[in-house]
Amino acid sequence: MLDFIRKKKESVIVKVVFVVIILSFIGTVFLVSDKVGSGSSDYAAKVNGKKISFDEYRNAYENIRNNYMQLYGQTMPAELEKMLGLKKVALDSLIGNRLTLAEAKKMGIKVTKEEISTAIAGLPYFQKDGKFSFDLYQQILKSQRITANDFEESQKMELTIRKARNSVTENVKISDEDALSQYRKDNDKIELEYAAYGPSDVIGEIKPTEAELNDYLQKNPNDFKTAEKVSISYIILDPATQASKATLSEDEIQSFYQKNIDRWQGKNGILPLNEVREKVKAEALKQKVAKQAYELAADTLFKNIKSGDLKLIAGQLNLKISDTALFTANAAPQALTGETAVIKKAFELKQGEMGGPVETARGIYILKAKERTASVVPALKDIKSEVEQRVKAAKAVELAKTKAEEAAKAFAAKTSVKSLTSSSFGFNAKGDVPAIGISPEMMEAAFKLSTAAPAASSAYKVGNRWFSIKLKSRSESPRAEFEKNKEQIKQKMLPKKQEDTLTSWIKGLRDKAKIEINQALLAEK
Repeated sequence: MLDFIRKKKESVIVKVVFVVIILSFIGTVFLVSDKVGSGSSDYAAKVNGKKISFDEYRNAYENIRNNYMQLYGQTMPAELEKMLGLKKVALDSLIGNRLTLAEAKKMGIKVTKEEISTAIAGLPYFQKDGKFSFDLYQQILKSQRITANDFEESQKMELTIRKARNSVTENVKISDEDALSQYRKDNDKIELEYAAYGPSDVIGEIKPTEAELNDYLQKNPNDFKTAEKVSISYIILDPATQASKATLSEDEIQSFYQKNIDRWQGKNGILPLNEVREKVKAEALKQKVAKQAYELAADTLFKNIKSGDLKLIAGQLNLKISDTALFTANAAPQALTGETAVIKKAFELKQGEMGGPVETARGIYILKAKERTASVVPALKDIKSEVEQRVKAAKAVELAKTKAEEAAKAFAAKTSVKSLTSSSFGFNAKGDVPAIGISPEMMEAAFKLSTAAPAASSAYKVGNRWFSIKLKSRSESPRAEFEKNKEQIKQKMLPKKQEDTLTSWIKGLRDKAKIEINQALLAEK
């Protein structure tokens, strides 16, 4: 234990449980597992050849999940957890920490023993009456089976990560220009002139050639394939018809009762056999009849399957053969509605092949594939109208975008464009542009427009339409008010820019690193 910590030793009664300790840097306490886990074949990811163990990942994930559970209550719906992407957040945090530690070493960042001691002594989990308690510290670590050396090592890593990240963000500044831009977004009102083009507006202009139709069909054959079809003959054995041939012994009744004892619950527990005998007998008989009927169907099919003669099997079972017309897997004949297992089996059989038995709620089927037609791509002449519609729809999207881009150039060149005008509006983060729709990208671009450069350089897609925009008017807030509040604006903007700078820095580290995610972990998501 560090000397500095020993000097702060004092006796207290432990009243804090370790479960409330939430590390500020996800999973760093488990980075020490490199010492014991790096040789294991189990890993969540590899960063430049070094493993992040499943234990590290699981602990990081649980820490994050517990944090969110405190925010949302004792339970967290699976849908919310999936939306938040907690598993990805946990793994990304571990990867980011690993990369940051490696970069910190290159940067020459050091952490002293005194800094570690001060950091530990400042943790509220180890304090009693506002002072660090060595006894509390020891007891909490012991209760979690964490050694002091390992915990101090984790603190060293955490401090190293913090120093490295601080070195990235400490010199981030907000320029006067950025502050003014934000001021304008917060206070100005603008009107836009815009031109809009959707596929429905331009589809009438498209006249595809025969060559274009052929080319589209060749590139997208699966869009026009006919569905595979099959027609079958089948017989269905109703187990109820075999009931008169089945009997039950006393042993069978007793055995069925014992095997299904949980079915016979009464108010005061399990009902004795003599009270439920008729019900037990009826259910046991039904099960036996179903089993015997299935075995009869299976035995008869097995003995005659090589013959391929369904009529022969139907005669032996005294059943009537039913036939269907050709049908697809998604459009079964009415007589087989809901018989999913039968339809599935029908499409597994070769033409002329028999199959089964297939047991469903209706009975036990034996079937034969009479005819099969393969899935094919029809000739263009047979589906020309459908292909032409698809080609027009695809080209209409391209043409709408092209026209919007041409309008953007015309706005910039100050030439005539058929346009509309929006109402006056202020900036909103949602990107709700009046008369146009939701587009954060367009909103950002709109508030960067000026009298000197009034037109956006590109078109923007909103819904299924493309828009080009131009600044029509701008109601500006007083510049003097900006100068008065400039520093406050900068301070408000700084945390976000620092966060963005740090995110960009870590992304740069990831782009240069060799990162391998365990495929089993990806499958788990």
